[in-house]
Amino acid sequence: MSDPLAALCHGGKAALARALAQAEAAPDAEATLALLDAAWAAPKGHVIGLTGPPGVGKSTLVSALVRAWRANAQTVGVIAVDPSSRRTGGALLGDRTRIEVDPEDLGVFVRSMAARDRLGGLSDLCAAAAVLMRALYDIVVIETVGVGQSETEVADLADSVILAIQPASGDSLQYMKAGIVETPDIAVVTKADFGSLAERARRDLELALSITTQPGGWRPKVLSVAAATGEGIEALLDATVEHLAWLADGLSQKREAQGRLWLSRAVREELGRRGAERVRSLTDGSRSGGSPFRQLTSLLQHAD
Repeated sequence: MSDPLAALCHGGKAALARALAQAEAAPDAEATLALLDAAWAAPKGHVIGLTGPPGVGKSTLVSALVRAWRANAQTVGVIAVDPSSRRTGGALLGDRTRIEVDPEDLGVFVRSMAARDRLGGLSDLCAAAAVLMRALYDIVVIETVGVGQSETEVADLADSVILAIQPASGDSLQYMKAGIVETPDIAVVTKADFGSLAERARRDLELALSITTQPGGWRPKVLSVAAATGEGIEALLDATVEHLAWLADGLSQKREAQGRLWLSRAVREELGRRGAERVRSLTDGSRSGGSPFRQLTSLLQHAD
């Protein structure tokens, strides 16, 4: 039996694009499952989640990071999760147009995905895409949609999480109220060239994160970057390498736990979808009288 992952490796960007389209269109097909099984068993890359509010400059930061990784001869896959079009359900902004990469560079692959109705900042296809890409690339970046307080789901998929904050975005109390201090392994203040405003934001963020310690004892690092000029990018790359080294033997256990969490969530969502379909079938063509509460009781009595 041929190795589906080997075929994907030899097929380049076009083969990966086809594989992602297949995973979205036919997630239950045997070919899809065989490829995902092979990719799950052969993780290669470091998965880095990048989260933060809209306007913070995540795409500009990703562009700068990709250039730095490529200068170090590392291959990079980027999953850019965008807001969704209410009309088509597709990615609205098309992050590939905002992330600056060389389209001829075979060592970089960028895929935009629509968030759809996912409040956690990730799309339904994101987990499968991350598993495929981490089997092919040295670095996989997941850039979330950027919707504020719901931006925590990326921690359930990435090996390392970077939180980006911009100057004048609020004080440490606001960070604590938002709950974001529980999310990052590394925090960066973007637009470091803003001078005193950037330094104030860095101190506030450092104060907010000083009360947290990740499981195992990791203390989040706080850095300043200016992606447009490259300031702080090498220090950020060093921090990601340090965090990956700190994970060490615990990385595989972390990924296994993430897999179990994804499975549990997916089962609940699928059961919920089937339950909703059952409700529609029971209510189609006729409705019980009375309040919605009485209608619920009637539906449950007639359900299997």
